Amino acid sequence: MSQPHIDIYTKFGCGFCYRAKALLDKKGATYAEHDITMGGPKRDEMLDRAPAARTVPQIFIGDTHVGGSDELAELERAGKLDALLEG
Repeated sequence: MSQPHIDIYTKFGCGFCYRAKALLDKKGATYAEHDITMGGPKRDEMLDRAPAARTVPQIFIGDTHVGGSDELAELERAGKLDALLEG
């Protein structure tokens, strides 16, 4: 089974973004990073996918909106991240 597509919306210099990417890297996950520092169409895309999102990172694994760095870390602590990454 292949890993689901992962999108992570980030901004330059964001410590929470760095932490989330470091965890995904540790897990060996491949992801598409979308830098929305200057706004633009990717920021609009993020807001379409998660209308209430106002902070970064915003992480999507497959069709699941994980949320931000804290939510990703909580999935790891709860032992649920690996299953989500495996699809």
